Amino acid sequence: MAPRPQTDAYVLGVGLTPFIKPRRSREYPELGFEAGVKAMLDAQINYDDVEMGVACYCYGDTTSGQRIFVSLSTVGCCIYNTNNACATGSTGLHMARTLVRSGAADCILVIGFEQMSPGSIKSAWTDRPSPMGLSTQMMEDTRGKHDSPRNAQYFANAGREYMEKYGARAEDFAEIARISHEHSQRNPYAQFRQKYSLEEILKAPMIHAPLTKLQCSPTSDGAGAAVIVSQRFLNSRPQLRSQAILIAGQTLMTDSPALYSRSAMDLVGFDMTKQAVAAAYKEAGVGPRDVSVCELHDCFSANELILLEGLGFSAPGKAHEMVRNGDITYGGKGPIINPSGGLISKGHPLGATGLAQCAELCWQLRGWANNRLVDAKVALQHNLGLGGAVVVNIYKRADGQQNKKLSDEEVVQASAFAYNPAVEARHPTVADADKVRSRSTRSEYALGDTQEKIQARL
Repeated sequence: MAPRPQTDAYVLGVGLTPFIKPRRSREYPELGFEAGVKAMLDAQINYDDVEMGVACYCYGDTTSGQRIFVSLSTVGCCIYNTNNACATGSTGLHMARTLVRSGAADCILVIGFEQMSPGSIKSAWTDRPSPMGLSTQMMEDTRGKHDSPRNAQYFANAGREYMEKYGARAEDFAEIARISHEHSQRNPYAQFRQKYSLEEILKAPMIHAPLTKLQCSPTSDGAGAAVIVSQRFLNSRPQLRSQAILIAGQTLMTDSPALYSRSAMDLVGFDMTKQAVAAAYKEAGVGPRDVSVCELHDCFSANELILLEGLGFSAPGKAHEMVRNGDITYGGKGPIINPSGGLISKGHPLGATGLAQCAELCWQLRGWANNRLVDAKVALQHNLGLGGAVVVNIYKRADGQQNKKLSDEEVVQASAFAYNPAVEARHPTVADADKVRSRSTRSEYALGDTQEKIQARL
């Protein structure tokens, strides 16, 4: 069978809620609704334009996605629910792009959300084999059995292997966390926006050496959303071309045979990331030197350090030198890593993380993130899930140009917002929600008490 012609796919709209501590102060239907409303406002569409929906979450019952989408419309639209560990949100983006490029739909709304429990991540299932069972056994065989949180052990061990091979020090991992926390001060959606000194990070409670508490991402509640559209859809709205972001390259990949090589680095997806990013670079027609800004899956600072090499930003064994030279933050050689603050300080609601990374890079390339802007023409997103899955997205502006800083006033003039959502987090109004909910198939009953909660937060 001859291959079908494929269209380009674009991110036309994005939306985020603030990421918060998991204390049930906001439930997932409200969080997902807010993110979806903001993304559609940003894309200047109504839900009647949406042909398919993708819901992304790890913790929750089946069809939790429908609980959110039905508040936007009761039309019998195709809704997918997807779970791919910490890469769940980006897996939703991959699904949407694949469907759009195949011609199955012209407009897809992706909503990622999570309502988590306090404390370290734990499995909800105790009566069946764990998907991480073989990896855990190999980790214990090679690095011993410990009482610290399992995920922290995985990444701390990967960091230790890098130290043993190349001479990195504990201070290098702590410096990564210091930079992430410093960056987060300018992100209004970040769960933690406090600056720490290197000494404070090193002296924080030890989780699993060399990782202290301030080098570990927290559990979080929150939601993110994106509207993915085809070239045909964008052509019908030429006035939005300046905000459309092309997904120029994309790869979703699972673990390679190197997973069980007895390498602690490969056990957390180092080889998988190397293969995925090579494929994404090839599709986008760029290389690591073209990337100016990157949202990297820094669930732990050790993962960021080893993946500076895995993504091609450093020569083998030289990632810690990038950190010491200040290359990963403003004023360095670049690329700038995690201007949002990353998972370490922005927070990590699993299903929403990939959408939050996407939103940050769209705001960067549009020039809207004017309080933390990186001069960029190409942006890279890396989202990793143990188990395993990795998604790499490479973004460019639809016009192919480099970004240009816009003032808040210019953003308001060019967008559907009365403020700049890249630098200010506001809850949508009831009027905002009314604008984007289906005009023909809405149900006030399906909205439940979400509208009252929105009103109460204003």
